[in-house]
Amino acid sequence: MVAWALIRNLPGLLEVLILSRLNMRQGTSYAITSILNYAIIAIGAMTVFGSLGVSWDKLQWLAAALSVGLGFGLQEIFGNFVSGLIILFERPVRIGDTVTIGTFSGTVSKIRIRATTITDFDRKEVIIPNKAFVTERLINWSLSDTVTRVVIRLGVAYGSDLDKVKEVLLQAAHEHPKVMPEPAPAVFFTTFGASTLDHELRLYVRELRDRSYTVDELNRTIDRLCRENDINIAFNQLEVHLRNEKGDEVTELKREVKGDDPSPALG
Repeated sequence: MVAWALIRNLPGLLEVLILSRLNMRQGTSYAITSILNYAIIAIGAMTVFGSLGVSWDKLQWLAAALSVGLGFGLQEIFGNFVSGLIILFERPVRIGDTVTIGTFSGTVSKIRIRATTITDFDRKEVIIPNKAFVTERLINWSLSDTVTRVVIRLGVAYGSDLDKVKEVLLQAAHEHPKVMPEPAPAVFFTTFGASTLDHELRLYVRELRDRSYTVDELNRTIDRLCRENDINIAFNQLEVHLRNEKGDEVTELKREVKGDDPSPALG
């Protein structure tokens, strides 16, 4: 009963009496309380067995049975438990971290004995076995540095003033308050596309949560500046020239294609 009371009340007591007074990350305090909970459970179990007069000699058969069980049905459960301890000690992920594992991305909200809960950007909770965080490829966007790079791609029409394009893109980046001055924004003319001259604007924002808003606002600013400076934001297009057997262009059909579509509307 004492152990159970400690397990139920220890996290709150630690948070109020000790952890709230220390300058700790949220994940650090969570790891401390979780490890102490496990320790109290182990000490409580040993105390109960001792008070019942159960010695290690009498537990050998139980340990042997558990070993067989771990080799079969409990193998995954045991693997997830050990992985949970690794997560708490090595801390590849912490409460509040933004991570990507497999096809799932979100914020770590809970780390339990068997599984870790990720809250995705649709506010859905995804429960992932702890073993996946140890054995699979994991991206932690905020483990040691919250700075992230943003790449905005832009294709302009052939014949555009490339120096002007670079100037406009840099102007949009420098005017935005969320864009970091260091590392400085940079513009690269990447390739000659099929219908466009392709550019990339590369910049950095300090917080991952600023990424989507920054991209939205920069795209709007770039569109406005391109219109103000007569820069044509191009798109992929395909021109088809039809010729008859004599090699002459079929101008009648060409006019039909350029005119209004005579086909009836569907739906």
